[in-house]
Amino acid sequence: MEQVTGIISSPEDDAKLQQYTQQLNDLRVDGVNKVLSLQQDIATTKKSKLISADDKQKLIANFKTQLSAAQKVAAANKAQEQQLAKEAVAYNNSISKSYKEQVIAQENKKLAELKSEYTQEVAKIKADAQAEINGLSSRYSGDELKEEISVKKYELKSALFDAKSRYTSAVEKCKDTKNQAFITHVQKNRSLRNGKTNFAEDMSLNFRDYIYKFKLSKFFLDNGLYLAILVFFIVCIVLAPLSGSGNLLTLPNIFTILEQSSVRMFYALGVAGLILLAGTDLSVGRMVAMGAVVTGLILHPGMNIVKFFDMGPWDFTALPMGARVIMSLVISIILCVAFSSFAGFFTARFKIHPFISTLATQLIIYGLLFFGTSGTPVGSIDGSIKDALGGRWILGVLNGELITFPKLIIPAVIAIIVAWFIWNKTTFGKNMYAVGGNAEAASVSGISVFKVTMGVFIMAGIFYGCGGFLEAFKANASAGTGQGYELDAIAACVVGGISFNGGIGKIGGAVIGVIIFTGLTYCLTFLGIDTNLQFVFKGFIIIAAVALDSVKYLKKK
Repeated sequence: MEQVTGIISSPEDDAKLQQYTQQLNDLRVDGVNKVLSLQQDIATTKKSKLISADDKQKLIANFKTQLSAAQKVAAANKAQEQQLAKEAVAYNNSISKSYKEQVIAQENKKLAELKSEYTQEVAKIKADAQAEINGLSSRYSGDELKEEISVKKYELKSALFDAKSRYTSAVEKCKDTKNQAFITHVQKNRSLRNGKTNFAEDMSLNFRDYIYKFKLSKFFLDNGLYLAILVFFIVCIVLAPLSGSGNLLTLPNIFTILEQSSVRMFYALGVAGLILLAGTDLSVGRMVAMGAVVTGLILHPGMNIVKFFDMGPWDFTALPMGARVIMSLVISIILCVAFSSFAGFFTARFKIHPFISTLATQLIIYGLLFFGTSGTPVGSIDGSIKDALGGRWILGVLNGELITFPKLIIPAVIAIIVAWFIWNKTTFGKNMYAVGGNAEAASVSGISVFKVTMGVFIMAGIFYGCGGFLEAFKANASAGTGQGYELDAIAACVVGGISFNGGIGKIGGAVIGVIIFTGLTYCLTFLGIDTNLQFVFKGFIIIAAVALDSVKYLKKK
């Protein structure tokens, strides 16, 4: 950092701190630093394809000998190094505190001067321009006068714009200087600890960075929709007791919202990947119906009343319950993956937009289910397994009210963790973002766009299959089960910040979106709002979410 005139020197220039740094380097150079360097050399040598096997063994053996010696030096210097580092950090904290205070004081003074100078400059520019405009009437008249006045006004706007640009640039430099003082302090402490971070310092630095980059317009652009929804929920909570509906914000109501969100979570997690690739999926509802019908047929207690293409009816009660559960889940997943892969193949190979390929899949499944089952509900599933997987655990009594915990929340949490891991901790997840952001650039960099696209469709099919399986635990399944679920899933993802432009979004956003939409529906129902009007609320939220997403995308361009 540049030395700030009139204040103490930067900690980087402090002689005592430089002495601490040199002493620590001397202790580490043949110890911990050499250990890290040799470990890296060993790893690089093992991966190298340019070195023969014999040469590799010799090099690695030599590195290991040096490593053993370096580890001994590191162990011998460890106590002294830790004590010295502790002293150095404490000393850096003491001098950096004074340094930051004086930097802030000086830059604040400079900001006040800049504002005063800018105000005076603007006043002078306006006064000079007005004087020039007043003098034009003595030299011009009619249309010529109007034209000259227009030119002077344009020159005035340009001069004001230039003045503001200079002022803004100077203000940003002052802010940069203040922020850099904090960064230098933390970076120096990390260096003295040999790269080790400190939680308190990291939190402080992140807070400073947030304040430094904070802009009210961007904050409302990023969070305006969530703030509006939050206000809506607060209004519902206040209105519920006044309207005689009771207290909305109770533990049973919260658990009910989470239970209703649980199965829908699978559909949102599936479609989220396709939206990340700048696509969509219109077949979600039909996938749900297919998985639910299969599960209902297999887990029905006794002879089924449904025939499928004149085959059946079936009675699976002779099989053990565990085998029936596994069979229904596996078949549900296989069928959903098969149809999802079918749509994915045409999208990946022939570049057909997912809107079209999944619309075709939706119609195919819809026709097969209704024609095959004649639209007849398959009936309820076995009560024992329904309670075992889809029931509730009794937690106890609170304020005279029985509290139960929905079991369906557990598989939903597992699904969220799996999806989060795939998106954030795997190469496939990183490739999803790359293909969604720019498929051509991803292809040039060696990523198989075909494989990634197919992988996303297959992953979506797995989530749909699991969701369809669990859907049968909620109600009697039929070919019409899941009607409109695709729209709720897509809307939840968009509200959660997964951009239709591709390459932008997080799994956490999809999760929040599902809970928001489910909570919205529950609140409106709790208040007795007509079901048809609920679609109006959802429509406004969706259009607002997409509009904000488009504005953010255009700003980035």
